[in-house]
Amino acid sequence: MRSRIQAGLGIRFAAIALVFFIAACDDPNTYVEPPPPKVTVAQPAVQKVTDYLEFTGNTAAAARVEVRARVPGTLLAREFVPGTVVDKGQLLFKVDPQEYQANMQAAEAELARAEARKSQADKTLLRARELSGRGNVSEAKLDEAEADAQAAAAEVLVRRAALRQAEIDLGYTEITAPIRGRVGRSKVDVGNLVGISEATVLTEITANDPMYVYFNLNELDLLRVMKLYRERVKASGHDPKEDATEDVGLVLQLGLADETGYPHEGVLDFAESGVDSDTGTLQLRGVFSNTEVPPVLVPGLFARVRMPIGERADLPLVSERAIGTGQEGSFVLVVNADNVVETRVVKLGQRIDGMRVVEDGLGAGEWVVVNGLQRARPGREVQADKAPMTSAAAPARRAIAEAKQPRSASARSASARSVSD
Repeated sequence: MRSRIQAGLGIRFAAIALVFFIAACDDPNTYVEPPPPKVTVAQPAVQKVTDYLEFTGNTAAAARVEVRARVPGTLLAREFVPGTVVDKGQLLFKVDPQEYQANMQAAEAELARAEARKSQADKTLLRARELSGRGNVSEAKLDEAEADAQAAAAEVLVRRAALRQAEIDLGYTEITAPIRGRVGRSKVDVGNLVGISEATVLTEITANDPMYVYFNLNELDLLRVMKLYRERVKASGHDPKEDATEDVGLVLQLGLADETGYPHEGVLDFAESGVDSDTGTLQLRGVFSNTEVPPVLVPGLFARVRMPIGERADLPLVSERAIGTGQEGSFVLVVNADNVVETRVVKLGQRIDGMRVVEDGLGAGEWVVVNGLQRARPGREVQADKAPMTSAAAPARRAIAEAKQPRSASARSASARSVSD
């Protein structure tokens, strides 16, 4: 009996399962396409852009002088602190002056004796002329007296020159700074004999204000700068034959290796007389004020230099994070009116605060993908969230600014609670 009941139940369950299976076969599976990926788009920032020529160069001192011992002698004293700024004419070293004082005294004595001889010769010549007028002295004696007087006068000139040389040599025993600038270390210790075989180098003085920067200009950029120079000279009313470099506004901007941007401003003040045929470049020099203490610019530093050469209005700029590189060059991804991604090959210009100028290939009103570039595929539809164009460096600068700002009392108390918890 039980087996019959179990068999009947099995048949019923099988029938129910068959009914559900047939119903499932009547409802086929359908593929539901996922929604388009989300990206952030922004229109290019449009602004006036200054065109620059950019160079690399090196700083150089306006003047560098070796201070030497010009007379032999023992170095008695050093009168400066190495590494400090000294004024022109400031006493730096002393050489033992005793020998030169004695030489000057001897020269003074020789001059006095020569002047006495000249006085005697002049008197003898005067008497000889008086006697010759009365016929009491021969012409030969008169000629001899005149020759002696001339020789005595020449001897006085020689002794005066010798005295002057002795005074100069004595003056060289006090060695002074020939220019104003920063003095280096003493290369000879006090007590040493200097100036025996040659003029011994004692130290160096470097004039750091102003500071020069030398850099090279290629031929194509040279032609552009020459055209700009002629235009500005004509506009300023200067004679083209005169050097009016500083007056026509050929400004230079300079930045060091650890500096952001170009914080130092100077002017172009020198150009070589011709282009180097081996390199095809012309060497230029800029001059920059360097009055800070201690000085910011020192000789021999690597320097980034740029020269503004013109301005253009209404140029598009995009964030550097929106720019890609492919076989055809640089490109950006844009979203058209149908929310479909397209590729724009662009010609890039200079960098400005984390953004790049787009010279060609992009319109000011197009929507550029700035976030979600990995999800954006050319020819595919996307969901575009619109946002303003910002620099790639903006988040980092904002984080730095927030870190520098003092925290509020509530923030400090919250921090204290979290520490105590």
